Amino acid sequence: MKKASTACKHKNCSVCGNSFTCGAVEEDQWCWCNDFPAIMPLDFDQDCRCPECLKKVVKEKDDRFIKTLPPENAVKSIAKNYVDTGKLVEGIDYYIENDRWVFTEWYLLKQGHCCNSGCKHCPYASIG
Repeated sequence: MKKASTACKHKNCSVCGNSFTCGAVEEDQWCWCNDFPAIMPLDFDQDCRCPECLKKVVKEKDDRFIKTLPPENAVKSIAKNYVDTGKLVEGIDYYIENDRWVFTEWYLLKQGHCCNSGCKHCPYASIG
């Protein structure tokens, strides 16, 4: 199990150039980026991204991934492989609308079942 880092190193985003802190100073330490879904392939020509750039590309890849699967397969694949770890990422798992949290289709698929709360992005209605 990885431990949370108490030390940080400063990096520059490989996309926008903005400075940000990385918590993974040593191999066995945890960084903020570990809270994002691990759906991006590693690209060794590119270094770390800042939170905003990483959030943008992960959201795009999540949306593309969901669209490639029939709904019943998306539920099985996402719920099994990306089950909720308890840490929600704004912009990936939810967004704020009129001071309320709105869960994304990605988050709801990770749950593996409908909660019958009438969620705005419920993917289960199309499954039946």
